[in-house]
Amino acid sequence: MMLTGKIAVVTGGSRGIGRAISLRLASMGAMVYINYVSRPDAAEETKKIIEQDGGKAELIQFDIGDAEQVQEAMKKVVSEAGSIDILVNNAGITRDGLMARMKESDWDDVINTNLKGAFLCSKGVSKPMMKKKWGRIVNISSVIGFSGNSGQVNYASAKAGLTGLTKSMAREYASRNITINCVAPGYIVTEMTESMADAAQEKILSEIPMASLGTPEDVAAAVAYLVSDDARYITGQTLHVNGGMYM
Repeated sequence: MMLTGKIAVVTGGSRGIGRAISLRLASMGAMVYINYVSRPDAAEETKKIIEQDGGKAELIQFDIGDAEQVQEAMKKVVSEAGSIDILVNNAGITRDGLMARMKESDWDDVINTNLKGAFLCSKGVSKPMMKKKWGRIVNISSVIGFSGNSGQVNYASAKAGLTGLTKSMAREYASRNITINCVAPGYIVTEMTESMADAAQEKILSEIPMASLGTPEDVAAAVAYLVSDDARYITGQTLHVNGGMYM
């Protein structure tokens, strides 16, 4: 499962799950472009870790929900690196609240970033992938996109939408040797889950058959498999990484 010579773009690649994915792909030999919008310090730290481990990485700042920024960013990567072989649509935001009180802007912001952003980035890498007749796109969905969750109608809708996006793109690009798949994490150890009250964590654990939270590395391992040649005959699928929480 080596990626020597491959060029990867990981959106939201500087922290949490995105950082773990960036580190894993770099450890397999890929040159990783780490996308971020804010927190350049976190992006720099991720790049430093990769380089200390002997890998290669560059930083690229753009808003995935802005079509013009996405287009310019992808052109920059192709100009510098020669191609884009792997795209991981990981970046996402939350604007939680009950539907009855949810602001329209909170709906729009989440859909624009979590769903439209994946569309824009995938469209942006499709031409260089088709030209090379090889490509891997992985969309990071969520267990919430399948189970739903009170207070997250915007987030659940966007993540559910990624499933349809994945399947439709997979059909369109299969003949060009480009695979498109989804990874749907359950509850993963992040800054957010670590700050939860004990009672909230206990409730979540009670719903997980494996009785533990996942790690960002668990998600990164799934992504690593799907972008490798070992998964060459897999497309349009969702790999659930949730400890059995949703089956």
